[in-house]
Amino acid sequence: MRASALFLHARGCSTLTNPRSPAPLALAHALSMASPSSRSPSHLHAQVLKLGMSGDIFTTNHLLISYSKFGLLGRALLVFDEMPHRNLVSWTAMVSGSVRSGAPELGIKLFVSMIRDGFCPNEFALASSLRAACDQSMAHVKLQFGLSLHGVAVKVGVDADPFVGSSLLLMYAKHGHVAAAELAFAEIRRKDLTCWNAMLDGYVSNGFGSDALMVASLMHQCGLTADMFTYVSAVKACLIAGELDFGRQLHGSAIHNMFESDTSVMNALVDMYFRAGLMGIAMDVFGRIRHKDTISWNTVISGFAHDEDERAVVGCFAEMTQSGGKPNEVTFSTMLRLAGAKENASLGLQIFGLAYCHGYSESVLVANAVINMLSRCGLLYCAHGFFSNLSFRNTVTWNEMIAGYGLYSCSEDAMRLFRNMVCFGERPDEFTYSAVLSALQEAHEPKNHEQVHASILKQGIASQQFVSTSLIKAKAAFGSVQSALKVIEDTGKMDLVSWGVIVSSFLNNNLNDDVIFLFDLFRSDCMNKPDEFILATVLNACANAALIRKCRCIHSLVIRTGHSKHFCVASALVDAYAKCGDIATAKSAFAAVSSSGDAILYNTMLTAYANHGLIDKALSLYQHMTQAQLVPTPATFVAIVSACSHFGLIEQGKFVFSLMLSGDQGMNPTRANFATLVDLLARKGLLREAKGVIEVIPFQPWPAVWRSLLNGCRIHGNKELGVLAAQQILRMAPSNDGAYVSLSNVFAEDGEWHYAEEARRIMAENQVRKVQGYSRIEI
Repeated sequence: MRASALFLHARGCSTLTNPRSPAPLALAHALSMASPSSRSPSHLHAQVLKLGMSGDIFTTNHLLISYSKFGLLGRALLVFDEMPHRNLVSWTAMVSGSVRSGAPELGIKLFVSMIRDGFCPNEFALASSLRAACDQSMAHVKLQFGLSLHGVAVKVGVDADPFVGSSLLLMYAKHGHVAAAELAFAEIRRKDLTCWNAMLDGYVSNGFGSDALMVASLMHQCGLTADMFTYVSAVKACLIAGELDFGRQLHGSAIHNMFESDTSVMNALVDMYFRAGLMGIAMDVFGRIRHKDTISWNTVISGFAHDEDERAVVGCFAEMTQSGGKPNEVTFSTMLRLAGAKENASLGLQIFGLAYCHGYSESVLVANAVINMLSRCGLLYCAHGFFSNLSFRNTVTWNEMIAGYGLYSCSEDAMRLFRNMVCFGERPDEFTYSAVLSALQEAHEPKNHEQVHASILKQGIASQQFVSTSLIKAKAAFGSVQSALKVIEDTGKMDLVSWGVIVSSFLNNNLNDDVIFLFDLFRSDCMNKPDEFILATVLNACANAALIRKCRCIHSLVIRTGHSKHFCVASALVDAYAKCGDIATAKSAFAAVSSSGDAILYNTMLTAYANHGLIDKALSLYQHMTQAQLVPTPATFVAIVSACSHFGLIEQGKFVFSLMLSGDQGMNPTRANFATLVDLLARKGLLREAKGVIEVIPFQPWPAVWRSLLNGCRIHGNKELGVLAAQQILRMAPSNDGAYVSLSNVFAEDGEWHYAEEARRIMAENQVRKVQGYSRIEI
């Protein structure tokens, strides 16, 4: 708030009989000159009381302002309550002080009381109240209050004042009404740098990166000299719009205008380069920061954490503490979440110990990150124990614990916690519902899902895209296609990301024909062109359903939209044509983009050759891949060993598997790698060796790997191992129809018809039915 202006206004409104008396003027001057770095105004307050001037409005107004400057809102309120007479400046000082001290609700109440006392608000009171209306808690009520303030500003005639106008446009922008913010900006008569910065910040906070950059350019053309706020907002706009070149120009301008010494500007530049993947440049800029603050270090730690680089994060944290930097709750929260993402419980617990030593054990931000870390590291009971012992919780705390249960499909626990959350009076948000629905989706619990859906409808947030997308994903998992389409219809227009998530969820639940229908619906509903992820998802659906004609139609759309060179789309194209039987077109699609040198694309083509029995071409392509110095992935070896398995090339398959373990590759085999090795051995009749591999793999054996052994036992007539494999499968998956059928066939081929019939009888008793096979053709 403009204290100097209040000082002048106070002199005009004073009720002193002798306004030129040296005592009140001297005290007022001392109070107005007091800064937060100087002594507390309490000693001056004592002088006021000693001289008997506590009833002087001129002096007490400055006392209010001084206490507000120091953040001593409670003392300011005591002085305000004891004032026998108040004027406009008294009320304005308290409204402004409340908002500045982080008490927007109190500021609003004081403003309303001021109006009721018959005072006409000035530009300072209106601007402070508008800043209070920017607060996002109870956003709808705050917006209505802001609209009322706009009406008052128009009535008083200060809506075009730069101070009020910039506050107005920020209020509208914070509530997402960008068009109204633009109109408020246009109404300002004399736009100063603060007004332009407010408009720039409004665009950035709503994700309008291109518009923000246009404002920055107009500011430069108008001859306005950018300040620290201009640069910080403009750099954020570059991130939103993906305009790295513009960001480089801003960097050059900052150097030219001597802003390299401004830590906030340099922090924004470091963040921009990290998010653009230019870590080297980001670290160079970080090294040039003269006075590194906690935000500087947090920016670098967050940059490395985004790439899940544990070593760099820990090293940066150590350097931060050694150089005298003070970590805060953001530092520890970022590191804890990284430990959770890497499932490194040891690192996470050490970080929590450090957070405790630094006095952040009571921070809700750190507590939420601890729950996230423990849940992701598999320590779900520890996470629940930590959650239960917390003396403070917010919505995010509940969300983290519910999401933790969802990770392990503990649907009943997630639902119980959701009910407790509502009972404790905590209001669920869109992330709460997403976490609960995800847990129910994994556990296939449609009854509880309907209860959650009813709660969403009751709260009135079903039309929010994040919530509606979660609902659609859950309904797709339950096979409720019509219900999912009804949610899509009720939601209205959805953005590209929401469509991508929905189409992907239908594909993940094997609803291939519905994926095609959704894609057609998307093209008729959405004005945007499909992105590479949607196109790849639809091509995968075509591959699963062997829809060669539809695949060709999507291919033509891929070419028209310019996505044919994208590795994700190109890989899906190769896979789709190969699975539809057109290996020649698959090879042509691969050849068109093979120069990109992407290992995933090569893996797809290798798998296509293997599935079509073209072992020579698969091995030749693998040699070409190594000659091009492309680093193979575990999926590469899955494709090669699988091809050897189909052709009975046992020695070649073993050799390729050993290559993966050699010093040249040095990679850890995945479940899929061990599964193909077991299949290779079992097909060739090396059943004991295959069983030995199952026993030594570093994973808990799963049904698919035992099924490979069971199939080998059926082919080569090993009843003893076949029974063992079938028992293991049925122990892990009692409703697996293939295990019963294969076991029955093992007995039948050995001539033991009684045991074969017994296996079929047990299958019927357990109400397990063999899934009917079928063939399909595209007409």
